[in-house]
Amino acid sequence: MRRASRDLLSLALMDARNHTLHLFGQYRNALEAVDYRVPENPALNPPLWLLGHVGWFQERWIGRNLQRSRGVRCELDLCPLASIEPNADRWWDSAQAPYSARWELSLPDPAHCRSYLLDTLESTLELLEKADNDDDALYFYRLALFQEDIQGEMLVCMAQTLGMALDRPLQMAFTPAAMTLREPLLIPATTWQMGSAGGAQAGFAFDNEQAAHPVKVPEFEIDAQAVTWAQFVEFVADGGYDRQELWHPNGWEWLQAQSAGDGRRGPRHVEQIGIGSGAVIQTLFGQSRRMHGSQAAMHMTWWEADAWCRWAGRRLPAEVEWELATHTAGPRGFRWGDVWEWTGTTFQAYPGFAPGPCQSWSAPYFGTHKVLRGASFATRARMKHPNFRNFCRPDRDDIFCGFRSCAL
Repeated sequence: MRRASRDLLSLALMDARNHTLHLFGQYRNALEAVDYRVPENPALNPPLWLLGHVGWFQERWIGRNLQRSRGVRCELDLCPLASIEPNADRWWDSAQAPYSARWELSLPDPAHCRSYLLDTLESTLELLEKADNDDDALYFYRLALFQEDIQGEMLVCMAQTLGMALDRPLQMAFTPAAMTLREPLLIPATTWQMGSAGGAQAGFAFDNEQAAHPVKVPEFEIDAQAVTWAQFVEFVADGGYDRQELWHPNGWEWLQAQSAGDGRRGPRHVEQIGIGSGAVIQTLFGQSRRMHGSQAAMHMTWWEADAWCRWAGRRLPAEVEWELATHTAGPRGFRWGDVWEWTGTTFQAYPGFAPGPCQSWSAPYFGTHKVLRGASFATRARMKHPNFRNFCRPDRDDIFCGFRSCAL
């Protein structure tokens, strides 16, 4: 999809919008009676804000952008055209409606939001028909597609946080798969070309994936799959949540704050960990589910992943190790895509980084967030790419995140 032509992009954009509206239908079933109100929570956005923002982003960078055909070379100081919705910027522009202000907005009703999404998609598809078929001309269409896929996964994560029930097809689609466990893999030393290359016919790349640059990587051993519940239960059984020596100082401080509140002794949404039986009961979309021992452990912070690695005498992989293994060790059994995977790397710019047209995409988070790699069972297949860099604060655990480890 990063090299998708006009015709394929047109189908994908329609598919993404249908998926967004189908997901929002789950919110209508659960929240219509309470006027779509949800608790103010760092893991949540007002659902009507998130829905409108999807349409706003697409319209802002395509329908309202007279330089859309120039791609990353467009001039940012030019004022965009007016929106088809007079209040769109006030409601859905992240710069004008920062997180703290979204809860106070008088947002339009769902019918109005749906109409806006349908109108913006229609405009986008009409413009796409007339666009050239090169990377510059298609850059913003690809960006809007991937942004909508990202927001769609956030709708799924929010449903999990809220304990919302989903319809049966979605419930089945968003069930973690059991894995065939394999021995760790030895990756030989090499010089790896890290990141995504630019240039003619290179396709789409997010700004934080650039510029591609060589990195010398010593030999290392890495798990063939994410750490499983069976492995994580052993850490809990050995008193992992009570042993300060296993935790980064900031992680221990975070844990004590959590313990003072809800007595946390396991990942988020876990109701019970059977120390003797190894059984894990975790709430999944409002239903208590017994998790299989060979499923990837999930809903844990970077602090918990780091503590497990210290307990096991291992470490989190550097993101270059994760990327190298993903590109080269698939035929040997390297499995990814079950959960987002914490790495040991702090999110930073690559050498030669230049922010993309949407300048708030990456740069504000350098130095404060940790890198996650891979994808989860809630990630659209076209989004899954071994060079994609997700990033979150180390205390984030509402997304479907887990980890794998490397030998010291």
